[in-house]
Amino acid sequence: MELIDLSRELFHRTQTHPSHPPVIVTVWGDHSEKKHAGNTVFTSKALSIALSDHAGTHVDAPVHFDPRPGALSIDEVPLENFYTEAVCLDLSHVPLKHSITVPEMAAALDKSGQEIRPRDTVLLYMATNDRLLGKPGYLHDFPGLALESVHWLADRGILMFGVEAISPAPEGEPNYLAHMACADRGITLNTVNPGPVDTGYAPPEIHEAVRRHFPARRWGAPDDPARLIAWLVTDEASWITGQVINTEGGFRRWD
Repeated sequence: MELIDLSRELFHRTQTHPSHPPVIVTVWGDHSEKKHAGNTVFTSKALSIALSDHAGTHVDAPVHFDPRPGALSIDEVPLENFYTEAVCLDLSHVPLKHSITVPEMAAALDKSGQEIRPRDTVLLYMATNDRLLGKPGYLHDFPGLALESVHWLADRGILMFGVEAISPAPEGEPNYLAHMACADRGITLNTVNPGPVDTGYAPPEIHEAVRRHFPARRWGAPDDPARLIAWLVTDEASWITGQVINTEGGFRRWD
């Protein structure tokens, strides 16, 4: 299987958004320093790296654009949200500084022959690197999504979208509106802890030992967390966000 690295190279003074600190790479120690232990001489090299959480390839955490209490920091976003099916739309023909419209998004999707499904990641290729990387215009002249295009993606239930520019929408007000739309859509995110669920993976002796830790003297069944998850996606649960919810039948870990 071939793996393709889409991440941006990080180096000293990598181009970053003007409102974020620069990338600073310095030598912490190198092979000129000799370490001695008994009769052995050893050398090593290590770098010190200081950077923003928005340097290079990164994911905007909900707390970045959502001021509401409970918005998740990047370490609180479930890892499974970063391992998804993906669709790539070719928008390399759009002009610089352009706000990409819904018809342009729809045309790119139709040309790709793909479909956007719930929980997909959508990557937008706008030829930003080809046209601007290493130039002053990289910080200001990038294209991006029009506000209605952000909503068009959200309407399809995607988990996230990715751009190769330093922001998801053109500089100035369009960029602020795009960030705010990601919060205003009311997309909620919770983590469910199902506890031990009987899916047939435990050998008999482990199954019996774990069973005794449940007050009901049975393992969780797949339907148990499924019922909670089914409720969490209803309007009744719309006010619940940024929570880790246990549904493990009172499982006692230390009895």
